[in-house]
Amino acid sequence: MELLFVCLGNICRSPTAEAVMAGLLADEGLDDRVHVDSAGTGSWHVGHPADPRSRAAAAERGIALTSRARQVTEADFERFDLLLAMDRQNAADLRALAPDDAAASKVRLLREFDAAAARDGDLDVPDPYHGGPRGFEHVLDLVDAACRGLLAEVRSRG
Repeated sequence: MELLFVCLGNICRSPTAEAVMAGLLADEGLDDRVHVDSAGTGSWHVGHPADPRSRAAAAERGIALTSRARQVTEADFERFDLLLAMDRQNAADLRALAPDDAAASKVRLLREFDAAAARDGDLDVPDPYHGGPRGFEHVLDLVDAACRGLLAEVRSRG
């Protein structure tokens, strides 16, 4: 299975989700069966490491953000089974980029996999870029809960 986490610039939310999910997969011994990556809908930060505030918040929890930002490509819709958007705008942007309806159907909001978030209709992971350090902690909390739900989905798909 191939999972792509997507946000706007690929330096805060999506690399955080990528690293959190990679850790959960490794803990479960599924990292040889499930590949994770991240990308952004925009090109502003291509080639840059994750935001230092994201890296610091993740490091506090023993998570290393090592990816470099890249932009989503049309080929990603072919390669990945799920493109997991961090918010509704990212999802809309991805669907607009999709080459066809089948590709667009691979786009999901990450927080759809968090039962509490889905029940409450609170499906966006807010962008912490223009806020303070607490925003990066909040993103980690939201992403962790959603990735745990996604892990259950991965297990159910065998």
